[in-house]
Amino acid sequence: MNDWPEDGGYGRGGATPQPEGPRRMSHVRRPQMPQQPPRPDQGYGQGQGQGYDQGQGQGRRQGYGQGHRPNPDQGYNPSFTQAQGTGYDSGYSSGQVYGGPQGGGPQGGGPGGVPPQYAPGPGGGRPGRPAPDWRKRIKIGSIVLVVGALVWGVGTYAWASSRMRNEVDLSKVIERPAEGDCTTYLIVGSDSREGMTAEEKKKLHTGSAEGKRTDSMMILAACSSGNTMVSLPRDSWVTIPNFVGSESGKSFPARGGSKLNAAYAMDGPELLVRTVEFNTGLRIDHYAEIGFAGFANIVDALGGVELNIEKGFKDKKSGADFQAGTQTLDGEQALAFVRTRYAFAESDLQRTKNQQKFLSALANQAATPGTILNPFALYPTLGAGLDTLIVDKDMSLYDLGQMFFAMKGINSGDGKSMNMPIAGSAPQGSLKWDMPKVKQLVEQIKNDQKVTVESNR
Repeated sequence: MNDWPEDGGYGRGGATPQPEGPRRMSHVRRPQMPQQPPRPDQGYGQGQGQGYDQGQGQGRRQGYGQGHRPNPDQGYNPSFTQAQGTGYDSGYSSGQVYGGPQGGGPQGGGPGGVPPQYAPGPGGGRPGRPAPDWRKRIKIGSIVLVVGALVWGVGTYAWASSRMRNEVDLSKVIERPAEGDCTTYLIVGSDSREGMTAEEKKKLHTGSAEGKRTDSMMILAACSSGNTMVSLPRDSWVTIPNFVGSESGKSFPARGGSKLNAAYAMDGPELLVRTVEFNTGLRIDHYAEIGFAGFANIVDALGGVELNIEKGFKDKKSGADFQAGTQTLDGEQALAFVRTRYAFAESDLQRTKNQQKFLSALANQAATPGTILNPFALYPTLGAGLDTLIVDKDMSLYDLGQMFFAMKGINSGDGKSMNMPIAGSAPQGSLKWDMPKVKQLVEQIKNDQKVTVESNR
């Protein structure tokens, strides 16, 4: 198509010798740019957004609005760059094509489209990213932490429960006393060398005797009125009553007077519980036993136990060699401390006091947030203890934890530790209990009363 006007002008190759005159071409307009608000650095007034295309005279009058009227004598000729920022339109194309097959319309962001328009940000440029919602982030983070802690706690509980050795069947114990208001535990330290190498036996001064016997026994009563720990000297003179064999199921008659540790040697934990219940009248709810190796391993897993030894002592048989003062005992030293009796004038009675003191300190250190909440301390401690700790069939990990917390309370002063009241000596170099005081002590524990009974030794 020919865009030249048919007005009889020159430019069609005429044969006249006159030179060719100027040619005219119709205006080529481009689409109107979206009107932009005036920038503060151009004081053109309110009419700034209207272009020159609205008529020859009218466009010049309206293009600058009321804020400014150009002086024709100044020859003002705004550039296209200024027109882009102010809405001015000269009516001529700059060569850029807006819109097209791939542009997506006047506001398209593709090739040939008008660049996308943005609302100005606080500084006059493009807006920044939205401010983060910290409240939402904290809430989500807290939920994640709580769920993670629950998963870890449940997993740890399940793992530890699967490691417990629930081997003692208290349902085989006959003629049991009525239940009391407190929860009672019979805690036994045996001289079992199970799983120990010859080198470990030599290092820990345990000897090589076969089988196992009770090395220490104590009753722990967890009561709301206060916790009480009562040591039972292994040389206590007691009556071994009739019983049913834990393995054979046969009934056996009473054996009469004997040392307390003989009951354990005859038929194990079940007969020991039966003998304690028969001679005290106190029902035992749970049983816990640990051997030499397990005891030493727990102490080492905790990194040692801090203890104040009031008076130094030595004992060749147990390997004890202690100076007076506060010190941290490792597994080997701890075992020597709780086993020593020949170094003391009171022999077994002083040993039971040392055992109570150390177990309370051990529980105080084990039942702390630094151990419970630290996987690197908790798992080795649980692993060391649960592998060698033998408990009754009804004892759960929760019950075991309650036992440790009860011992911890005694160490912190919230309770009482004592020996079973002793009246004097008995046959075979044994100790006779003070039965009136024993009965009073048992009644206070059964009725969850504050223990006021005192041991004379």
